[in-house]
Amino acid sequence: MTRNVTIGAAQMGPIQLVDSRADVVERLLALLRSGAEAGCDLVVFPELTLTTFFPRWWVDDLAEADHFYETEMPGPETRPLFDEARRLGVGFHLGYAELTPDGHRYNTAILVERDGTVVGRYRKVHLPGHEDHEPWRAFQHLERYYFEPGDGFDVHGAFGGVVGMAICNDRRWPETYRILGLQGCELALIGYNTPIHYAPDPGQDRLQGFHNGLVLQSGAYQNGMWVVGVAKAGHEEGCDLLGETSIIAPSGEVRAMATTVGDELVVAEADLDLCADFKETLFDFDRYRRPEVYGRITGQRGPEVPDHVRAALGAPPEGGPR
Repeated sequence: MTRNVTIGAAQMGPIQLVDSRADVVERLLALLRSGAEAGCDLVVFPELTLTTFFPRWWVDDLAEADHFYETEMPGPETRPLFDEARRLGVGFHLGYAELTPDGHRYNTAILVERDGTVVGRYRKVHLPGHEDHEPWRAFQHLERYYFEPGDGFDVHGAFGGVVGMAICNDRRWPETYRILGLQGCELALIGYNTPIHYAPDPGQDRLQGFHNGLVLQSGAYQNGMWVVGVAKAGHEEGCDLLGETSIIAPSGEVRAMATTVGDELVVAEADLDLCADFKETLFDFDRYRRPEVYGRITGQRGPEVPDHVRAALGAPPEGGPR
């Protein structure tokens, strides 16, 4: 039996500081209803869907930013989204800032089934940017100040398949897809808020769209999974955010892509059985992988040039006198 899931990738346009939660939720409801009209089983919203990307501003005390975080999910302002999903029989994926009862702060996403129940929660592992105030930037990227890193990647049985989640910068790291792939992931949901301007190296600005497609498509192909990358896009509080929301097949082919930087739903039917065409042939992990030679991947963090290579280049051994 073919396992088809109709997916709506619900790109959001910019959310400004003046936009209320209620205003944003109304936009989400409109996209969810459009998804239902298009026959979607699942609608995927982006990273930090409910607010502007607040880590672009410094605050001396994180408590000053508490209003950007959700302390419960659903809460009073997000409950209408869950109720409407249940009424329509359409599930969703939602990214938001989470403040736990014991004071921990995470960049979080949840997966909600068609009956409105939360079946999975993910907290962002790879936090980009910086921890300290850097006022020289046109806008800051303080995720490492506002959030703690999550502790891993899990998969969930939902929508008739094996579903995983990641968030924004996670998509740039091949380990993200591989850990999901090693758990049999067939559908990876990834929201993002990606500035087009990259302050540490503006030469990369022109490559943002290319790199976005490169990592999403390679992650899909090398792990035999569907990948859904969903943006919050457009000109938000002085920052241009990348769009290019897309739904990518296990072949690495783009099946659907947004053409605007506003609120836009793109839809594709994902045949989860197509994953086997790659998981059981070229990327048959059990047959071809060699974990005994991959020790460096988990055994170290930064690069370590071997001493014999350093010597050949006329450099002292690592840690030796300069």
